[in-house]
Amino acid sequence: MSKRCEVSGTGPMSGHNVSHANNRTNRRFMPNIQSKRIWVPELKRYVNVKLTAKALKSLTKNGTAELANMVRAGKI
Repeated sequence: MSKRCEVSGTGPMSGHNVSHANNRTNRRFMPNIQSKRIWVPELKRYVNVKLTAKALKSLTKNGTAELANMVRAGKI
């Protein structure tokens, strides 16, 4: 399963674990990916998408028009 948001394109970031002795080891910061089934009124159908929680909140606030455009363009 890909850890990338289909709407915003957010993916894993890299950084360090820092111990008390200030030793640094590499680590990855994973995005909060959620699989959702969303009703898109413009298309009159449901669409399954993998979104970050932040993208889901902005989608709820701004509407599904952007998601409909992405489906029509074949990106989802």
